[in-house]
Amino acid sequence: MEKAELFDEWPEKYDQWFATPIGLLVKKFESELLVNLLKPRPEEFVLDAGCGTGIFTLDLLSFGPRVIGVDLSLPVLLRALEKTRGYAFEAVLADMTRLPFLENSFDRVVSVTALEFIENGKQAVEELFRVTREGGVVVVATLNSLSPWADRRRAEAKKGHTLFKKAIFRSPDELLALAPVGGVVTTAIHFRKEDDPAHAPEIEREGQRKALDTGAFLVGCWEKPKE
Repeated sequence: MEKAELFDEWPEKYDQWFATPIGLLVKKFESELLVNLLKPRPEEFVLDAGCGTGIFTLDLLSFGPRVIGVDLSLPVLLRALEKTRGYAFEAVLADMTRLPFLENSFDRVVSVTALEFIENGKQAVEELFRVTREGGVVVVATLNSLSPWADRRRAEAKKGHTLFKKAIFRSPDELLALAPVGGVVTTAIHFRKEDDPAHAPEIEREGQRKALDTGAFLVGCWEKPKE
């Protein structure tokens, strides 16, 4: 199966999960962290690499930047285009390890949960740096290998789950090592999928207060040096 085909059947399932009570909380905390690190601004040019169905793209667009979303899957991109109608959004069918853009093209670059499906993570992150302007920001989010959520995904992979069998989970140190410059990492989603949504925010606040490195949502943030 081609990598793009892995995701072709997932647009509906993906969006439906984020509409569940626990999914809505996951989305809230993940989006808050992404926006806090990326800091999108009006009129800036932003790349969303592996944009998927546009779940997080819409949040970025609400701050007024122009966004180009890249993904391997056409059905996924079509869903993103539906959601972002009326916004400054363009979709490009491409591989984020070989981006069809010139160097220094974007003010800010973000990639959310796409790195799990790229074996050569270093190549992917370096490609994100290549298209980011000097002084620009690169933010990469992936599933933390130290988290209970990754344990669950690995168990599902052993049972034959098509998507998770292809996934590669990385630790905070492993994510930082993929970039050509030093950066910072942080995590979110310290509650579990099976936790009561009424108690999940309290668990999340406690995990963030303690700065635990076991949150499921692992995010690296870097600034591209000025030469």
